[in-house]
Amino acid sequence: MNYRGLQTTEQWIELIANSELPAITSTAKMLDKFANDDKSSLPKLSEAILHDQGLSSCLLKVANNIQHISINKVTTVSRATVVLGIQTVKNICLTVKLVSSLLATKTLDINVYEKLTQLMANSFYAGMLAKMMVPTYSDEVQEEVYLAAMLYRIGESAFWSAGGDVAKKLANYQAKSSQDFKQYCQQEMGTSFTELSKGLASTWNLSDLLIKALDQPTNRTDEVKIIYFADKLSAIIAKPEGSGADYQRLLADIADIMNISVRQLTVRVDHTREQADKLLSSYGAEILIPLIKSLPASKDFEAQSDIASTTEPASKDKALLAGFIKLTNLMKTSKDLNEYLQLALENIALTFAFDRSSFLLLVDERASVKSRLVVNNNGQSEAGKINIDLKNSDNVIARVISTDTAALINDHQEVRWRDLITQQISDLITHGAIAFVPVKIAGKAIGVICLQLLTPKQKIATQDFQQVCSFIDHLNMCLTMIKYR
Repeated sequence: MNYRGLQTTEQWIELIANSELPAITSTAKMLDKFANDDKSSLPKLSEAILHDQGLSSCLLKVANNIQHISINKVTTVSRATVVLGIQTVKNICLTVKLVSSLLATKTLDINVYEKLTQLMANSFYAGMLAKMMVPTYSDEVQEEVYLAAMLYRIGESAFWSAGGDVAKKLANYQAKSSQDFKQYCQQEMGTSFTELSKGLASTWNLSDLLIKALDQPTNRTDEVKIIYFADKLSAIIAKPEGSGADYQRLLADIADIMNISVRQLTVRVDHTREQADKLLSSYGAEILIPLIKSLPASKDFEAQSDIASTTEPASKDKALLAGFIKLTNLMKTSKDLNEYLQLALENIALTFAFDRSSFLLLVDERASVKSRLVVNNNGQSEAGKINIDLKNSDNVIARVISTDTAALINDHQEVRWRDLITQQISDLITHGAIAFVPVKIAGKAIGVICLQLLTPKQKIATQDFQQVCSFIDHLNMCLTMIKYR
């Protein structure tokens, strides 16, 4: 859907809360009827949950997976609500609906889906970490900090799920820095993710502590600090950024507020990760489990620093520029589609040293793609016999074409690619890395360019991928211009 006309916080909140995520909205309203401290609400809450088979099943799984409860197996929803407590039950219900609703959209752009799933994993883990940080607090406070930390980025999560064309545009933006990305998002959306979170938290009456943490970020009560620390730690675990020294200071701050040593803290974090994996399995969200990683080591920050400081050699830049110029000049002399594609493949292969570069043409009324042109890493033509079915499976090439989004796959075993790699594509990839970029004329896809490194564990650099995408965008523009010339 095209939501480019939405330019206010209120418009985005109305869309998300009332149109795109009705399951969360209805569940939040239902749960709000039951007071956290009212034991008389338990039977009524149990009855409400019984109407939802998914919630009932999940609640029983969680009740039976909690290790510290030495009781017989829980077999009824009413018993589960008594065992777990009303606020825990409400948090479980909301978490389950949040996960299932946000992941319900099957046609998300690949890059949007990647951002959404990683953010959901980070948010869930932040809730678990926050709860871990308050072991001496009451059960009620533990559940409240869990919910506040988990929903701290609810505005961003909901946006990636419901944002349509705007979300796709933002997810594919090549930001120079985190701050650059934040500013670009706010410019395109007309609001910020924080404002969306505040609005949704109020609309759904999610948590007073959450609203306080979002609305008064300078308030430095221990509970607000813990929410901030948990959110930051989960994000760093997912993607080590900044310096190793800053990370160690964060651990020291958390250990200090918990009145334990950093070593004790790391042990508890590891234990919390194990608990998170079990709970996600109970929630039916196994897809998020691989996205919750172990604590990073110093070398992880060094690796990120090396990547950030890497600059492309001038020879590669010059070769890429020469390719742009050749394509542009070719428009003066030729209208032959094959000539443009051959020139593009040769330049890509020679500039970036791909082992194999292929153009896969849409055939059989767009039901499959077949190799039309193939070149090796020396830019020389090779015989190609690639033939991938698109009609009978939702695979990565079909998704690239339908969403008009390039895909970079350095490890096809990753969870985000699991359902999009058919046997045919797996045979094509073997043990290397691969990228697919759509080729279009006047906005309509005619096929994809497939770029491959065939050596096991070899990866395509993100910067190379971005530059190739820009080059193929120029190719698409040239093909469109010669069509109408």
